[in-house]
Amino acid sequence: MTARVLMYSTGVCPYCVMAERLLKAKGVDNIEKIRVDLQPEQRAEMMQKTGRRTVPQIYIGDTHVGGFDDLSALDHAGKLDQLLAAA
Repeated sequence: MTARVLMYSTGVCPYCVMAERLLKAKGVDNIEKIRVDLQPEQRAEMMQKTGRRTVPQIYIGDTHVGGFDDLSALDHAGKLDQLLAAA
């Protein structure tokens, strides 16, 4: 059982691709993606929830991780595996 991962993304976002690649390398098979380029109302919701307007915005369980840089920093700090296991 892996954590529920939600990612706000767009179709042409290299950071979204890198985030997805990192999560898959960590064993996350199912990433729930919300395409804010296809659903503008979802971008407004994302901005309201996260306070950010850039993608990706990643949630692991109920925890807002942030973007790819934040996800990568968590991984380098050795905390990503814990978060994925706990969620």
